Amino acid sequence: MASQYFQLTLGLLVLINIFIGSPSFADDGWNRFRGANASGAIDSAQIPLTWSDTENLAWKTALPGHGSSSPIVRGGRVYLTAYSGYALDVEKPGDLANLRLHTLCVDLESGKIVWDETIEPSKHEQEASHRIIDHGYASPTPTVDDEAVYAAFGPSGLVAYDLTGKMLWQRSVGTNTKGFGAASSPILYKDLVIINASIEDQAAYGLNKKTGEVVWRTEDIREAWTTPSLVVLPDGSTELVINQKNWILGFEPETGKELWRCKGIEDYVVPCVVVEGDMLYCSGGRQNRTIAVRAGGRGDVTATHKIWEIVAGANVTSPLYHDGYLYWSHDKSMALCVKASDGQEIFRERLATSGRIYASVVMAGDRLLMTTRDAGVIVLAAEPKYRELGVNRLGSESESFNATPAIVGNSVLIRSDQFLYRIAATIKK
Repeated sequence: MASQYFQLTLGLLVLINIFIGSPSFADDGWNRFRGANASGAIDSAQIPLTWSDTENLAWKTALPGHGSSSPIVRGGRVYLTAYSGYALDVEKPGDLANLRLHTLCVDLESGKIVWDETIEPSKHEQEASHRIIDHGYASPTPTVDDEAVYAAFGPSGLVAYDLTGKMLWQRSVGTNTKGFGAASSPILYKDLVIINASIEDQAAYGLNKKTGEVVWRTEDIREAWTTPSLVVLPDGSTELVINQKNWILGFEPETGKELWRCKGIEDYVVPCVVVEGDMLYCSGGRQNRTIAVRAGGRGDVTATHKIWEIVAGANVTSPLYHDGYLYWSHDKSMALCVKASDGQEIFRERLATSGRIYASVVMAGDRLLMTTRDAGVIVLAAEPKYRELGVNRLGSESESFNATPAIVGNSVLIRSDQFLYRIAATIKK
């Protein structure tokens, strides 16, 4: 009888929490680049099909500077990075000494900026050029947990703030620069912040998340702008995966010890590895190649764990796995779909934009969102057939949309180089 009473009481408490005590948004699934382990998807999200500056716009917040990093969310707060003081105008970049690197906290419900903290740049930051300004000085997406937010700024290092904006630590992970600048985003694993510093130091780091001290450093990470991924194997163990030029690498995340390697793409790599079960989908290179490899091997696993390889994929944008298929918002202005089991191409369609695409595809419910730089967000059905559901535009012609959106509850956070927008079902204004 006591047991039945306990179960009934527990059930009532759960219901009360759901209907009364729960927050109005489920936000803890998007605390890093592309959400939980970079999946890019919230299956339960029910977002509006259409939006604009006057329809289904919950709020619009002016940012203190430009940036390409994605927004992330934790505990009703949005975090993102920006840069100001330099290179906002490609024709008149100004003085590099005036560059400031911002980490921002924004209230999810109101859109008001809660805090805005800045650091000065390293003396090793690149001078402005058309190529650099195309992406900017705030491209890596931060990550956040219940204690702190961790932001990466390439040669200017990693910085951690507590959730009130107080700086906890700052750590350099190398000062080299190359190409269009920094891109790899930090991730969290247990008590570590892990960062691929291939461009800055030809290395990857595991840092103590409380102090910023180096726990491990693994060398010889080459030509990789990619964000690391974690894969949980059937036996419950976890591997860290980094896709780099020539090799796909698997590491022990606690120590940085290399476990296995598979021959990979013979070119630089930007997209993050997409994980489904113990399968890894690795794309990149100017030729656009994708390799499917099974995690969990030891040594050189090219002959034993490489499943397929195709000349298709993307140079910059990361794919999304859904229901047996991989989808890309291709950086060469295309929508691409291949079968995950064997790489068979299902469709390749030109998107209605004149420029390149730098934002990766995300999925909200049964819809794919493909963000273009200048022609709005193209909404497709999440199915292996090209079916366009709409095109939604925000902002002015002067804005550029490089950042991958974030899905939060039944809303979407979209970031341009000037504003942060929250899209949610609202009454037309």
